Amino acid sequence: MSAGFFNGKVAIVTGGASGSGRATALAFAEAGAKVAVADLALEGGKETVESIERAGGDAIFVGTDVSRPADVEALVARTVDELGPLSFAANCAAIEQETTRLADLDEETFDRIIAVNLKSIFLCLKYEIKAMLDHGRGGAIVNIASTNSFRPQPRQTAYTASKHGVVGITRTAAIEYARDGIRVNAVCPGAIRTPMLENRVAQRGGTIEETAKLLSLLGRVGEPAEVAKAVLWLCSDDSSFTLGHTLAVDGGYLAR
Repeated sequence: MSAGFFNGKVAIVTGGASGSGRATALAFAEAGAKVAVADLALEGGKETVESIERAGGDAIFVGTDVSRPADVEALVARTVDELGPLSFAANCAAIEQETTRLADLDEETFDRIIAVNLKSIFLCLKYEIKAMLDHGRGGAIVNIASTNSFRPQPRQTAYTASKHGVVGITRTAAIEYARDGIRVNAVCPGAIRTPMLENRVAQRGGTIEETAKLLSLLGRVGEPAEVAKAVLWLCSDDSSFTLGHTLAVDGGYLAR
C-alpha cells in the first residue's frame, strides 16, 4: 500500500509486538494511519511503536490481554480518546502451545488457546464495531485465521478449533454489519516466518526449510510483510466489494 493511502485514519493492531502483527502495524503506519499497537509483550510492543515513530509515524502502545473483556474495552476506548475515530482493526493476536495428540491435551491448555485465539476475536469485534457504529462512518476489520481453518494439522486440536471459529465469527459479523458500512474479512496465513512458527518447528525437531517443502508450493515460507499487505488491501477501498471473505496467504498450500 502506498504512503499516504490511510492518512488521518486510525487503526488498532493486536499482537503487534512481533511477527505478522508487528509487520501489519508498521505497514499501516507507513501508509499514513495512526496506530494503536496492542500486546501483552510490553518490550516488543514498545519496540514496534518506536520503529513507527522513528519513521515519522504516529503510534501508541496499549498493554492488552485480548482474552479479558476489560482490557479490550480499554484498548478501544484509549485508541479513540488519544488517536481519534476508529477506521480499521487487524486482530492478529494468537498463541499455539500444543505438542500432544487430542487425548493427551490438558484442559488448561485447551481453554487458554481458545481464549486467546477465539474469544479474543469476539471481544475485539464487539468493541471495535461499537466504536465504528458510534462515529457512523463504517470501517474495516480483518481477523487472522489460518490454513488450519480449512486443513487441520496433527497435534493442533485447540489451535485448529479456534481458527475454524475465527472464520465462522468473521462471516457472521460480515453479514450482520454490512449495511452499517463495516466490512469484516479474514486472512488465513500458511507457513509464515514468525516466532510462533519457529518455536513450533523447533519443538518438533524440524527445520524451516523442511517445513517450507511441506507447506508451500513455492519452496519457501512466507514473510510477515506478505500477510500485512493482504490485511491492508482488505482494509482499503480497493476491496470495497469484498466482505465475509477468507483470503489465503499460504504459498499455494490450500490449493493442493
